[in-house]
Amino acid sequence: MAIEVKVPVLPESVSDATIATWHKKPGDTVRRDENLVDLETDKVVLEVPSPVDGVIRQILKQTGDTVTSQELLAVLEEGAAAAPAKAAPAAKAETPKSTTAAKAAPAAAASGEPSPAARRVASESGIDPAQVSGSGRDGRVIKEDVVGHAKAPPSVATSAAKPTPGTRAEERAPMTRMRAKIAERLMQSKNSIAMLTSFNEINLARVSALRKELGEPFEKTHGIKLGYMSFFVRAACEALKRHPVVNASVDGNDVIYHGYQDISVAVSTDKGLVTPVLRDAQGMGFADIEKAIANFAKKAREGGLTLEDLQGGTFTITNGGTFGSLFSTPIVNPPQSAILGMHTIKERAIVENGQVIAAPMMYVAISYDHRIIDGKDAVLFLVDIKNQLENPQRMLLGL
Repeated sequence: MAIEVKVPVLPESVSDATIATWHKKPGDTVRRDENLVDLETDKVVLEVPSPVDGVIRQILKQTGDTVTSQELLAVLEEGAAAAPAKAAPAAKAETPKSTTAAKAAPAAAASGEPSPAARRVASESGIDPAQVSGSGRDGRVIKEDVVGHAKAPPSVATSAAKPTPGTRAEERAPMTRMRAKIAERLMQSKNSIAMLTSFNEINLARVSALRKELGEPFEKTHGIKLGYMSFFVRAACEALKRHPVVNASVDGNDVIYHGYQDISVAVSTDKGLVTPVLRDAQGMGFADIEKAIANFAKKAREGGLTLEDLQGGTFTITNGGTFGSLFSTPIVNPPQSAILGMHTIKERAIVENGQVIAAPMMYVAISYDHRIIDGKDAVLFLVDIKNQLENPQRMLLGL
């Protein structure tokens, strides 16, 4: 029975996708749920699994082709098997072993099949994924395996093939769809909104003390470490309730006020920054937030983020401090109207109660759309964040 393999239904915000990599060719045997092809969209790489066990009879779209929702990609023959190769008479005695080995090969290959992120890094680095040992589930090669392989000491042959000193090598490569979309949205943000940035600084001594005091029992109870991000997400949710215009968005001549807080959290991937969404974050506890962010980070590393993970969001938090940034002006992600920028924590001398002391300080920034958010609203929002984090008991009590 012929089975059609189609492009998954894409959300309205994603008009089409590009065929990045076919993992099978006509005549190959496939198993149900085995990945057949990677589709690259503006936001994520989608895997298209086989709906049945069978054989690929026809591939209708090639690598590099642009496809849309429900467009036909390939045709499978359900339950069919690949045509067996004719064995030479002299090899009759070895037929059972050969057959067994041939049957085992696809499963072994599938168990070590690299993740989409691993394949991209391997392609960009000129590495054959087959030469990389996998540390993922069932031996799957993940991004970290390829990165580690690339950093391994080169062999003598590799060293000999390196360019001689003094060469000025260059390489030209097209932007990926995701990188091109990021560039487009950044320019859209710059050219379509009246963006302004305000700054403040936060003394995180009490949050640090709370993490030190309760971090171990928190991890034992919830199975996740207590980080700084959950404090910032909770503080943002409380502040957005009191300053709803910061949580609003512009639609033509209308302002849409959202009665919920869907917080986009910036996560770095090998192709660029993505912003998966903590939906209804106003109802999430610290452990829920930490677990959700850890899950997003894992999915981002392994190329497993879905379009649903990235849809929506009413306000964004980005943490350049993880890379050592001391100060920056984050860019608003339309149609949102504001973004909160966290930075690295530094011990600095401050004056407290007339005394000079050392304290863990962080500069924070809010960039906002000045068309609907006045400077007063942005500054008061940032002061609200500061007050909660310098007195964390306030956010625990909803103050």
